[in-house]
Amino acid sequence: MPLRTLLDPDHLPALDRRYVFDRPGVGLGPGDPSPRILLLYGSLRERSFSRLCVEEAARLLQLFGCETRIFDPCTLPLPDQHPGDDHPAVAELRELSMWSEGHVWCSPERHGQITGIMKLQVDHLPLSMGGMRPTQGRTLAVMQVSAGSQSFNSVNTLRVLGRWMRMVTIPNQSSVAKAFAEFDDNNRMKPSSYYDRIVDVMEELVRFTVLLRPHTTQLVDRYSERKEAGVPVDIATDLSSIATAPQR
Repeated sequence: MPLRTLLDPDHLPALDRRYVFDRPGVGLGPGDPSPRILLLYGSLRERSFSRLCVEEAARLLQLFGCETRIFDPCTLPLPDQHPGDDHPAVAELRELSMWSEGHVWCSPERHGQITGIMKLQVDHLPLSMGGMRPTQGRTLAVMQVSAGSQSFNSVNTLRVLGRWMRMVTIPNQSSVAKAFAEFDDNNRMKPSSYYDRIVDVMEELVRFTVLLRPHTTQLVDRYSERKEAGVPVDIATDLSSIATAPQR
């Protein structure tokens, strides 16, 4: 199974617990069951800083009451390499996206853009699949790592992709400059403003995911798709909902 095992999920050495809400989404919507978050990263290096950032994010999300899955793209084929995308890694990625309520995408910046590995994963996620939608209506947090000075090219591109995939991309984002200097010998992120921003982003992702979860079906319901499928609106139900709606 192409999933990464998260080591030391409860060990958060860079986090100051005095300032942490264990459940940042309390009061915004139903917190049960746990929000389900899929995390994707964009490098196959043995010491991949995008993967290390995603792992730090996953630990935080688990602290905040979420269930997480980290997809390992190492066996993912190229698009159209297999007829009908019939490959176990593609099937697993799509199943994980269907399982999820929100995503975290983290890409290195390479030649001023996201990596091919990052784009490859998004390219394997169709907008619609057998009447089901692997990405539509889900929340999305975007992050990037850079070898040099801080940049926002990758997160900007990830926002474009998120919009194209009809996801709700949260306002906050993370961009870690000189990522090689931000991790210790144990591959754990050092305390810094970059780490604090990742905490901020994960808090916000949980809040938006909990806030939107009762409304995701309605948010992705579209006239054009109802028309194409030949599914008319129930006039009586529609009028009843209008009549009982609060007046403004």
